[in-house]
Amino acid sequence: MTPIQPLLTVEDLRVAYPAREGGLTEVVRGVSFTLGRERLGIVGESGSGKSQTGRAILGLTAPGGVVSAKALRFDGIDLLACPPRQRRALRGSRIAMVLQDPKYALDPVMPIGAQIAETLQTHRPTSAAQARRQVHEALAAVGVDDPARLMRLYPHEVSGGMGQRAMIAMMLMAGPKLLIADEPTSALDVTVQLQVLGILDRLVAERGMGLLFISHDLRLVASFCDRVLVMYAGRVVEEIAAAHLHEAHHPYTRGLLNCLPQLGSARHPLPTLDRRPEWAQP
Repeated sequence: MTPIQPLLTVEDLRVAYPAREGGLTEVVRGVSFTLGRERLGIVGESGSGKSQTGRAILGLTAPGGVVSAKALRFDGIDLLACPPRQRRALRGSRIAMVLQDPKYALDPVMPIGAQIAETLQTHRPTSAAQARRQVHEALAAVGVDDPARLMRLYPHEVSGGMGQRAMIAMMLMAGPKLLIADEPTSALDVTVQLQVLGILDRLVAERGMGLLFISHDLRLVASFCDRVLVMYAGRVVEEIAAAHLHEAHHPYTRGLLNCLPQLGSARHPLPTLDRRPEWAQP
């Protein structure tokens, strides 16, 4: 039997930016993993390289950044060797990314419906009437009660939860095979957070997508994802099944878990996270 090939293969991914004193500073250092049609979580502190990893996969590394890897393949396509035009065609159609805060990710001077329709029409020749109908259906699919009203509104006129629903609908318009979600629920209250996670979970199951879920919330990732990568200082220090995250062995992961709030127990002094230089070494 032929083994099933992973949807995404990342081997020795490195991202570096020019340093003030000259030379390059690596912010992602030797990250390797594979992703199938599953939910893979990436956790770690701010600055650990989570978002930079996702942006490098999508080809959205900031100007001046240098991306290299032994392998960076999506669905059989070499993302580092493919022409820029092909990479742009993949972005938004077969690979999509839900950014952290819709207030900054959405265009403030365009109605939400027009922004979502533009995403669709960029990748698929569609008439204006067809685009409006598909935008309406997409918003309904992510739990919007009155899609026609939301389509007329501007980003500043909607709540964070509604804006995030619009972002998810926009990223799913072209039917991507890989969705990168960068802190998609961090700005939401708990009730809306659960609704958004339910939407993502259903879409992964129904569409057979691969989901790369970037977060700093260990409890959330443990309950939602299938596997977890723990990043520290640009490196993956541990990979573990999400259901067994509480059994992690690496001292950094244990430290993160120990810093989580615990109801019903007073801890004085509060725990602090131990950071050792050797953990950052390859």
